[in-house]
Amino acid sequence: MEYQLTSEFKPTGDQPTAIAKLVEGVNNGEHAQVLLGATGTGKTFTMANVIAQTGKPALVLCHNKTLAAQLYGEFKAFFPNNAVEYYISYYDYYQPEAYIASTDVFIEKDLAINQEIEKLRLHTTSTLLSGRRDVIVIASVSCIYGIGNPEEFAKNVIFLKPGMRYTRNNLLYQFVQILYSRTEVEFTRGSFRVKGDTVDVFPAYADYAVRIYFFGDEIESVHKIDPISGKKLSDEANGIALYPANLFVTGKDTLNSAIKQIQDDMVQQHAYFEKEGRDSEAKRIMERTEFDLEMIRELGYCSGIENYSRYFDGRTPGSRPFCLLDYFPKDYLLVVDESHATMPQIRAMWGGDRSRKTALIEYGFRLPSALDNRPLTFNEFESMFQQAVYVSATPSDYELTQADGVVVEQIIRPTGLLDPEIDLRPSINQIDDLLDEVDNRVKMGDRVLVTTLTKRMAEELSKYMDRLGIKVEYVHSDVKTLDRVEILRKLRLGEIDVLIGVNLLREGLDLPEVSLVAILDADKEGFLRDQRSLIQTMGRAARNDRGKVIMYADRMTGSMQRAIDETNRRRATQAAYNEEHGITPRTVRKSHAEIMGQTDLADYRVLDTLPYADTDGGAALAMAAEPVIAMMTRPELEKLIKTTEKQMEAAAKDLDFLTAAKLRDELAALKTMLKGKRE
Repeated sequence: MEYQLTSEFKPTGDQPTAIAKLVEGVNNGEHAQVLLGATGTGKTFTMANVIAQTGKPALVLCHNKTLAAQLYGEFKAFFPNNAVEYYISYYDYYQPEAYIASTDVFIEKDLAINQEIEKLRLHTTSTLLSGRRDVIVIASVSCIYGIGNPEEFAKNVIFLKPGMRYTRNNLLYQFVQILYSRTEVEFTRGSFRVKGDTVDVFPAYADYAVRIYFFGDEIESVHKIDPISGKKLSDEANGIALYPANLFVTGKDTLNSAIKQIQDDMVQQHAYFEKEGRDSEAKRIMERTEFDLEMIRELGYCSGIENYSRYFDGRTPGSRPFCLLDYFPKDYLLVVDESHATMPQIRAMWGGDRSRKTALIEYGFRLPSALDNRPLTFNEFESMFQQAVYVSATPSDYELTQADGVVVEQIIRPTGLLDPEIDLRPSINQIDDLLDEVDNRVKMGDRVLVTTLTKRMAEELSKYMDRLGIKVEYVHSDVKTLDRVEILRKLRLGEIDVLIGVNLLREGLDLPEVSLVAILDADKEGFLRDQRSLIQTMGRAARNDRGKVIMYADRMTGSMQRAIDETNRRRATQAAYNEEHGITPRTVRKSHAEIMGQTDLADYRVLDTLPYADTDGGAALAMAAEPVIAMMTRPELEKLIKTTEKQMEAAAKDLDFLTAAKLRDELAALKTMLKGKRE
């Protein structure tokens, strides 16, 4: 099936040129291309057009879950009739096992799996193996972590069609082999049930169940049904494929072979520790591994079974694990969103994982094979794709090198807004000069962002402005995430006029009310004042038609000059386009209701709470901002906890991870309060 792009908009500005160049590059077999897209120019729409016109399966890779959820929603809207899949880490909470040698502390693995995300991950792999070409997968860097062998996964697919010769018991045995569990009570994903000659199976990756009717040793009919009501949804006369309930499915022969290899390596590692005179480690590795082997023999899995993945995959020591990229056809198109942040994250994954596992192996908690359960190295990742498009407003040297310095630009905004004007001023008396500028902008009804080099300076400047009667707040890494949302809301609503920050005011902020960005000590070269950081910071003033940037500096650094030249170049191009097409730049301001809706997460923020000692010595939370909760009885608190837990699960199911995280924190606070309540 071909891609069918659905949108009420058509490419405008320099989008048509960018799309044409990228499509030409893909069709000509270019290994890497860079789309330099300024903030607010519609980069996602451009990439949707490129994918539709090239017709290749696509992997859209980004650096966090929230951005992935946003992209998933956008691509689903663009391609309602095609397969748009979602693949991120399925842990709501994950604490990996670790050993801290300095304090002799072993931390057990603790996790909570989100069943809805696990369903989406399985649906992704199933769709990729189905042979469809119209597949777009939105993924986080979780896609470079190890999963099951795609060949083993494909071998365990069961195809059922009316008229096939199939004994019922043989089918039930096969369901167990691909990790479905039999149930007579609750019919959930990954389970099957039997009533006479009728078998129902609920695929782990779907919202429907499959009902199979037998007549003797022949399949009479196959239907899709509603798993709750049992109502027939469709008649699958052409048959249906049922995929395994777990990505780590393994055949019986492979399992037996793996057990033997694990035993051999366990004996070898035990002998090594004994030879070194480390009896404690020798005993530990023997006990832990034998326990895991017993679990695998009886149940087919054990806690931490991923650490034995090399044996089940049949890989040699040191070889890379299988991952989601192995499920794609070889000619898929990789799109790296916000590549300046995503690529460094991919590069860092392997090292962090290895340092933790080295300690576990050294002290006998895991076999050396645990090192082969890992994310891909950067070189391995590079070998896993043939064509890539890197998308960023500030592409890094890596992307530019990969594309041989050839960049496809998209800098025209549909609103006609220009990149901001830049004003250079000496740093002497910079605070007094800044106060004058703030006064002028406040009188116009606009807001101001100020960036400093240190947290301390941000706090002290905030205190100074506050004493002068300016409505000001600061934000930096020590300010809690949900409090940041509240502060940004107050800025947009005009409850504060100035926001001071360090590194959090660089990118990803939609603040059309801000018309001035002041950069203090702009000539202090470093991470916070390099070319890319300066361009990103200046971009915060690009959503206002009065946008202006003031750089306070005593000298012109190379980073400053390059950032200024690039911004002025973009501004000139944008202005020329506006003049040619008669476009007047306009600020897209939001109403009070729209701002409240965009920042509704702040309504649920849990204010700072401190534990205090009750007279009976129990611990509780002083939730001064929530006196109603503080006065609740134990039964009322228990009821509120259940409600909050359901809301958290619903938010996670809707892929609203910010709200889910907020509710998780609230849940923890309520449970702590409950402990301090008398019966």
